[in-house]
Amino acid sequence: MFHKEFKTFITLAMLVVSVFSYSQTIQEIVIQDNKKTKTPYIKSIINLKIGQQLDSTLLENDIIRLKREAGIAHAYYQVHKVDSDYKIVYGVQENFTIIPYFNFYTTDEDEVAYRLGVTEFNTFGKGVAVGIFYQKDIFDSYGLNVRAPYLINKNWGLSFMAQSLTTEEPVFFNNQVAQYKYNNVSFTAGVLHQLSLNHRAEIALSTFTEKYNYLSGATSTTVPQNLEVSKFLAKLIYEYNGVNSYYQYHEGFKSLFNLQYVDSSDSALPSFTIWRNDFTYFHRIGERGNWANRLRVGFSTNDDSPFAPFAVDNNLNIRGVGNTIDRGTAAIVLNTEYRHSFIDKDWFVLQGNAFVDAGTWRNPGGELTDFGESQNIRVYPGIGLRFIHKRIFNTIFRIDYGAGVTPDATQGFVFGIGQYF
Repeated sequence: MFHKEFKTFITLAMLVVSVFSYSQTIQEIVIQDNKKTKTPYIKSIINLKIGQQLDSTLLENDIIRLKREAGIAHAYYQVHKVDSDYKIVYGVQENFTIIPYFNFYTTDEDEVAYRLGVTEFNTFGKGVAVGIFYQKDIFDSYGLNVRAPYLINKNWGLSFMAQSLTTEEPVFFNNQVAQYKYNNVSFTAGVLHQLSLNHRAEIALSTFTEKYNYLSGATSTTVPQNLEVSKFLAKLIYEYNGVNSYYQYHEGFKSLFNLQYVDSSDSALPSFTIWRNDFTYFHRIGERGNWANRLRVGFSTNDDSPFAPFAVDNNLNIRGVGNTIDRGTAAIVLNTEYRHSFIDKDWFVLQGNAFVDAGTWRNPGGELTDFGESQNIRVYPGIGLRFIHKRIFNTIFRIDYGAGVTPDATQGFVFGIGQYF
């Protein structure tokens, strides 16, 4: 008799728990403290919806998702009981998102280059980025970029870019160097897809024209002095982003894979395939420390061409090395640095960093053993400062000084906005 009553009690208790759990539904979702970012837009990109069951994992993922928005510096949630249901409040602390862009870099060879631009990262309060830039790297360059990752819905968006880049580029052949004026005029359109919180993909198509005009240096009958080639590019990007951020501090792992096929109309600049993967890892150290790492591995079709796609450059991979000092058909680059916030106030951060940038390249038409050749290896340790505004998106003014420790090394400053990686 007791056993039967006990079973009945357990059954009733489970029924009550089940009914109570079922009644814990979301009755209302409120967005507060957003002034520029539109409430319908925020509600469209979060996963929590009215009528769903209360789910703490879903709430935490929505906060991560919101903090990745350019227009939002920080986000939090509150849970309020309303009878047997719940009201969820998402609070956001917004960023100022009209951001000027400035990169300036030089070496001890008195090379100077800079890029100026401005981007509105939250156009119409809907997460649309619209930017323009002007670059002076001996010659003038300019461009326009539009990126709307959630233009269609929370999973689908579009991008567009038009630019004209003109620089002086070294071309390497027969252990000699020639300087060319390089111009690239391109138009690119892409489709963006957010598969889940941590996974996204992008497909883009581009048409562009490359021009090379000889300026000075060595010459060869096998290397044209003037070249104009029309090209077509197809690109696939896949990103896994498992990084969680708290203002300037980051924790977690991210992988960004970029695959491109370039079809050329001229055998002097042959068609090729190129892929690159950036592996990034961040680890918090104590209250104010952050260890940041990027491993970049890339390979392309191994043509014996002086116009190889992977460049060794100040602003891309090795701080202090100079402006495009070498080229290759494959590259392995490791950037590692420790960042420490000496001052961390409500809106301002002064951060110092100590870094080592190291890389090696495969020569055009070369072998994998090129990675181990001393003339292809560059190691540049250095130090830097970061001046960070916590209420303005990506407002990190950086100054780095790198000095090479490998043979024939240079040294120099690299200035810019945003972390180096």
